[in-house]
Amino acid sequence: MFIEIRELELHPVEFEEELAPGAIDLGEDIRQRGPLKSSGRADLVEEHHGKRQLIKDIRLQGRFSTSVEMPCARCLEPIVHDLAGMFDLMYRPQGTDAGKHELSVTAADAEIGYYQGEGLLLEDALREQVVLALPLKAICREDCKGLCTHCGKNLNVESCSCAEPLQDPRWLALKEIREKLGH
Repeated sequence: MFIEIRELELHPVEFEEELAPGAIDLGEDIRQRGPLKSSGRADLVEEHHGKRQLIKDIRLQGRFSTSVEMPCARCLEPIVHDLAGMFDLMYRPQGTDAGKHELSVTAADAEIGYYQGEGLLLEDALREQVVLALPLKAICREDCKGLCTHCGKNLNVESCSCAEPLQDPRWLALKEIREKLGH
């Protein structure tokens, strides 16, 4: 859905969108399992910069929900995560802030995105929100054993016959200190 500045100048735009799996690219390892549902409102916010310049920002408020599949960080088995969230975003025309010489960035400035041309594609904002809602390190379960570092077998499914790795002699001195402190 394209949110146009021309339409926002007339009235706020309400949206309720449902994007099918695969409609937006979430990256190589993440697959959307269910529809990406979103609803909300887009408003035009006119802001004065200087004496004569009028900036037309787009404020996007709403919520989203979907289900994604991603690999476990330890064993690489697929796991499903349900994601949901709310957003309140501000987009400014690209190039508006260009030319400012080495000004410090305030917290409010860090929250502003930019759009090009005559409006904003809702799918781009939703992609960003879904990616930000993903866990940094997803694991299938707390006691996941992961993969064997030598043969690559999933240690949750089967044990391997790889020998225990030899200790690195550079760490022996620290191990001795830890044992002395532990007693």
